[in-house]
Amino acid sequence: MHHHKNIVLIGMPGAGKSTVGVVLAKALGMRFVDTDLLIQERAGRMLQEILNEDGPDAFRRIEEETILSLHPRRVVIATGGSVVYSEEAMAHLKAGGVIVYLEVPYAEMEARLKNITTRGIVLLPGQGLREMYDERIPLYERYADITIACRGKDLESVVEDLIEAL
Repeated sequence: MHHHKNIVLIGMPGAGKSTVGVVLAKALGMRFVDTDLLIQERAGRMLQEILNEDGPDAFRRIEEETILSLHPRRVVIATGGSVVYSEEAMAHLKAGGVIVYLEVPYAEMEARLKNITTRGIVLLPGQGLREMYDERIPLYERYADITIACRGKDLESVVEDLIEAL
């Protein structure tokens, strides 16, 4: 068990990083941090507002700064789906923790993201969900220490699988 380390959850929007993170932290007696919430606190705006007003590059910069400012111990960290675009942020997270990739198939992600406009999903101009999915998969795979297949599983099963894998 990596209890002295952080557990960092990465994966697509809608993969369940925040929900799984909360339940996992409770089960392991750890603290929980959601970097999307920290970004909103830091910027004083909703994720979607940052994206709409400043664009994806500015959003990624704020995301990177927010993560580099974190020095947590024994914390479950749910990251935003776009964190893997920053090598610096990922190196920082990897140094203090184990990276867990919550893997969901495209169709399942699409079904979970019913209301995409308010979710604060970092899509590049003209980029659709499918392009974003295909672009991010190799990045998630590259950084993952552990991959948990979430296809068709409920929250409890995902958390059980994760605890077992740790």
